[in-house]
Amino acid sequence: MSTDQVIGGPLDAVVDRLWTTVAAGDERAATTVIRQALDDGADPETVLLDVIGRVQGRVGDEWAGNRITVAQEHTATAINERAVAVVAGHRVASAEPSMGRVLVACVNGEWHGLPARLVTEVLKLRGWKVDHLGAHVPTPHLVAHIHRTGPDVVALSSSIPTRLPTAHATITACQATGTPVLVGGAAFGPDGQYARLLGADAWAPDARTAADRLERHPLPRPQPDHQPIDDLPHLADQEYTMVARTRPRLVRTVFTGLEEQYPAMRGYTEAQRERTAEDLAHIVDFLGVALYTGDEELFTRFLLWTAGILQARGVPARSLPLALDILGRELKDFPRATDILRHATVRLTTTPLAVSGAAE
Repeated sequence: MSTDQVIGGPLDAVVDRLWTTVAAGDERAATTVIRQALDDGADPETVLLDVIGRVQGRVGDEWAGNRITVAQEHTATAINERAVAVVAGHRVASAEPSMGRVLVACVNGEWHGLPARLVTEVLKLRGWKVDHLGAHVPTPHLVAHIHRTGPDVVALSSSIPTRLPTAHATITACQATGTPVLVGGAAFGPDGQYARLLGADAWAPDARTAADRLERHPLPRPQPDHQPIDDLPHLADQEYTMVARTRPRLVRTVFTGLEEQYPAMRGYTEAQRERTAEDLAHIVDFLGVALYTGDEELFTRFLLWTAGILQARGVPARSLPLALDILGRELKDFPRATDILRHATVRLTTTPLAVSGAAE
């Protein structure tokens, strides 16, 4: 069946119906939409990826555009998770899984669990036995599960680039057990460049591609003498380590500097001050991961996205170059960090802003 059509109506119509119920926070109506599509003969994988997945993408876009609140975004995501459960429960009983065993988990600190759940359900539909560990899985627990179950492959998901150093350690730990690692999610870059940088065995941009990749041929098991990637930029100097270790102090210093140099902050409410501190913490975190990967564009993309988010919320984005300037003065003895900050400042002041749902 074409992915632009489901039994009972065009795909777009089903997407629209699901979006309407999700936006209204009506879980019962949303699950009814999904159940009806499946009862009418819709392909379950199409429903998962091209209906629920598309609606979840719109949830992100609506939040980024300040058209729904954080609470509404969380509610919508929870409803979409229930919709996935409807598809999982609708699966027709079949023979025992025959494709092999996959362990699916999110990197430690990664709370966006829906992408991993979609991968899990698609793999089950394709005949795999899947152990789904969910969001925020500490690496030692993941490795212990590998030793207990002996999967053919580990599928790791991460949406936030600041988790890349943790993902790197997790990939290496899994490979040390002789288990290949497939990674996916926005954290690994639009073309998987960070997956390659961190030594993953394979990368997939979405659940369908991941399943296709594993179907084509098995990932080879890492050899006993497998050596982890050891030439990442952060090992050439101490800049990443120092930025990571001094994060609280850097955030406080930039916050204080903004209060002194950006008069509008003096009238902020307590909630606005808290959000500003959170934004500054994210800036420092993204600077750290840009140092880890040696990719200044990773930091710049985040700053441009942040500027668009602020603009959508009526907050002048001109405070961002000032914050980068204060941070740069604090890090004046770190040449790579100052270069990254300088590059981002130029782009911030010369690039038209556009809001999208792709958070990083």
